[in-house]
Amino acid sequence: QVQLVESGGGLVQAGDSLRLSCTASGRTFSDYAMGWFRQVPGKEREFVATISWGGRSTVYADSVKGRFTISRDNAKNTVYLQMNSLKPEDTAVYSCARARGSGSGYYTLDQYNYWGQGTQVTVSS
Repeated sequence: QVQLVESGGGLVQAGDSLRLSCTASGRTFSDYAMGWFRQVPGKEREFVATISWGGRSTVYADSVKGRFTISRDNAKNTVYLQMNSLKPEDTAVYSCARARGSGSGYYTLDQYNYWGQGTQVTVSS
């Protein structure tokens, strides 16, 4: 069983930065692509970013492109989301997830089969 634990959320002001971390249990972390999603109450969970198994390929939602950076450290079983120039509309619960495969192009919820509990990010104006 894979467990994903996020950390790093909090309350910040618009324009600030945060770095989220997601640490996975198990020995197969480096075999799979990872992703970050976010959700606000009353809305569907939405894709934020994904990274391939080796970290060479990344894809971002248009809403965060140029501001967020996803990265991973396979030696630490950890994936990161560096969030810069935060906006109030970035306020959400951010969750990491493990994809069903190793490559790039995992944008939809059904392409992921393990999820963390999420960490709250609140950006005040």
